Parts: sequence; C-alpha cells; structure tokens
Amino acid sequence: MKIDNDTVDKIAHLARLEINETERQEMATDMGKILDFMAKLNEVDTSGVEPLVYMTEIVNSVREDVVKQEISHEEALENAPSHDADYFRVAKVIG
Repeated sequence: MKIDNDTVDKIAHLARLEINETERQEMATDMGKILDFMAKLNEVDTSGVEPLVYMTEIVNSVREDVVKQEISHEEALENAPSHDADYFRVAKVIG
C-alpha cells in the first residue's frame, strides 16, 4: 500500500514529531511496508484457531498479607541519617 506525504504529515502532527523531507520519505516507505505485512497477515486462515487471552496457563498465586515483624517508631528512626522526634528528615527537593 502506498502512503502519501499528506498521511505522513498528519501522523507526524498527531505524534508531535517534526520531520524533514528525507525522514518523510523514509517514514512513508516504512509505513507502506507495515501495511503490506498486515495485509499478508489478513490472508492467513485462522478459522480453527482459539483466541489467545493469556500467554501462559499459569495462574497468579498471591500470598496472604501477614505481618511477620514489627518495629517500633523509635526503632525505625534509629537508623535514619537525620530525624527529629517523630519524622525522617530529608533534603528539600521541590523549590
């Protein structure tokens, strides 16, 4: 399938791309190749093929959320490089 420059320009505009004439020609060629490949895929007989929903048959196993070890507020602050009585102190990152 042949892609014209207007189509390439419209797609570039939608994608917020700035392209020059050389890139426009390359993109038109590449898009044409992609559409030709898709047309070939449409020729394949898939009448007996089940739709693929998941890539594997593995079922996600989720463990129970159980607290295994608790530390106190004071113990959490002990290893902090900087803290006050109740909170971790960090450098200001937003002006």
